[in-house]
Amino acid sequence: MTPGGLDLGTGGGASPLQILALLTVLAVLPGIVLMVTAFPRILIVLGFVRNALGTPTFPPNQVLVGIALFLTLFVMGPTFTKVNTVALQPFLDGELEQEQAFERGLEPIRTFMFKQTNDSDLALFVNLAKLPRPETRADVPTRVLVPAFILSELKTAFQIGFLIYLPFLVIDMVVSSILMSMGMMMLPPIVISLPFKVLLFVLVDGWHLVVEGLVNSFHP
Repeated sequence: MTPGGLDLGTGGGASPLQILALLTVLAVLPGIVLMVTAFPRILIVLGFVRNALGTPTFPPNQVLVGIALFLTLFVMGPTFTKVNTVALQPFLDGELEQEQAFERGLEPIRTFMFKQTNDSDLALFVNLAKLPRPETRADVPTRVLVPAFILSELKTAFQIGFLIYLPFLVIDMVVSSILMSMGMMMLPPIVISLPFKVLLFVLVDGWHLVVEGLVNSFHP
């Protein structure tokens, strides 16, 4: 008991090892979210939507990041639940050592990454690492899987972004052609096309379609 009345003992509370593990997880959590979850693909696609609409500041970055974070939690829900079941809870109950819990907890995340990673990207990093051809997924080191997963996510996000851009590009081209034919070359086409793009996005329930397509783009 300290002079201020604060009990620093661990009796009845978390052990120093558990506190250390918790602080470690909190320290690396942003990197984990960025590298090994659905967050990069979702955030990039939402950025494409915003730029395709021609509203680079609306929705604000904070809103896009918040949407991406909660969609990530939704997509990764089954994976996080499995990590909690097979690794975190047994570790907190004292049934597993820290290394064993880490290895068990990593397996569901590796499974998720394997499902989203293209074979060509995985083969690229296996070759760059000068490793023998793996016979099974267990033979692929995590240090090879993570960059292959990130590259695959970037490819997929840009493919989805291209499809999102197409209808808005058509509107821009039509508006630009009409303005040129009318001799109104000094009027920026975006001034006229922006309301039509927003109207189109609202009429087709664009956010619904984008979110549905994003969630379905992840292989279960």
